[in-house]
Amino acid sequence: MGKDSKRLKVLDLFCGCGGLSFGFEQAGFECLLGVDHDQAALETFKLNHPNADSLNADLSSDKTIDLICDKIKGRTVDVIIAGPPCQGFSLTGTRVESDNRNKLFYSVFKLAKRVKPKVVIIENVPGIAHLYQGRARSAILDEFACLGLTPSEKLLFAPDYGVPQIRRRMVFVGTVGKYGKFNFPVPIKKPNKYVTCGEAIGDLPSREKEMGLEIDKYDKQPKSDYQKKMRRESDILYNHVATNHTEYVKSVIAQVPEGGNYRNLPPGVGESRLFHEAWTRYHSKRPSKTIDTGHRNHFHYKWNRIPTVRENARLQSFPDKFRFLGTRTQQNRQVGNAVPPLLGYHLGKAVIKQYEMMG
Repeated sequence: MGKDSKRLKVLDLFCGCGGLSFGFEQAGFECLLGVDHDQAALETFKLNHPNADSLNADLSSDKTIDLICDKIKGRTVDVIIAGPPCQGFSLTGTRVESDNRNKLFYSVFKLAKRVKPKVVIIENVPGIAHLYQGRARSAILDEFACLGLTPSEKLLFAPDYGVPQIRRRMVFVGTVGKYGKFNFPVPIKKPNKYVTCGEAIGDLPSREKEMGLEIDKYDKQPKSDYQKKMRRESDILYNHVATNHTEYVKSVIAQVPEGGNYRNLPPGVGESRLFHEAWTRYHSKRPSKTIDTGHRNHFHYKWNRIPTVRENARLQSFPDKFRFLGTRTQQNRQVGNAVPPLLGYHLGKAVIKQYEMMG
């Protein structure tokens, strides 16, 4: 996009640690501001978005909209990106239509009405498109129309864009009239060429002996293009701390074959966890399962432990230079709640392409 003054400007609402806006920055955007109410996540956001401002605020409050407008006063906002909390729409939680979290997306449109961006992007779990007879989806599309924005929507599959993880995200895009329908990014990977767990994290230290090193060095050379990409601009390994499981837990994990789960355990073993994702061991030749915020049910494809924060960050496509702050529980939550930066990168590139085509 040329000089900074020519770079498109983006606001990140419900930013968390900033995975989506980090991807947009890699695509060529300037992030002006990240807004969230999770202070630990905001600390991570600030560390990895050094040129952006941050705001800890409740986006359900109209006062927050005023604060945001004050912070960016006099600056053009080209794009608003937002990932409202998805718990109310998620297939993994209790679905209650009256859950206030289901209505937080309205704050995105309140702000858009004030700052008049060219593009508004809202991403969420696939469930938002059909739960409650599709009323949330219809409300989002109606709000785009009220702002005079042309709506587009698509379910994106992360492995199609080079992310080594089975993750689907519903993306809604509203564009100002002259831009027309949004042209979503074209997949860059075919199913037989998806980046695998082994290609993503196989170069990282095993942590079989050294469990607690928060700052470390790499102990082997990268073997895949993905590993090389993740290690770019990074000489130090952060957030690669292993969990010290009990001998019983390790013995149960050891009995799960690569790519297996609790169904592969002998009768009477591991029966404290008997649900769909329980005792799931990743497969080195496939993308990982969807990274969640707990990380207690998925295990390394080779080592008898849950993945480290860094390993899950790699599977989310965070480069190693992106450092997570807070307790390990907070770090895991930040990683699990994030939009994969590579997905953000390709969305950002698609926005730039459409912007440049229309002038």
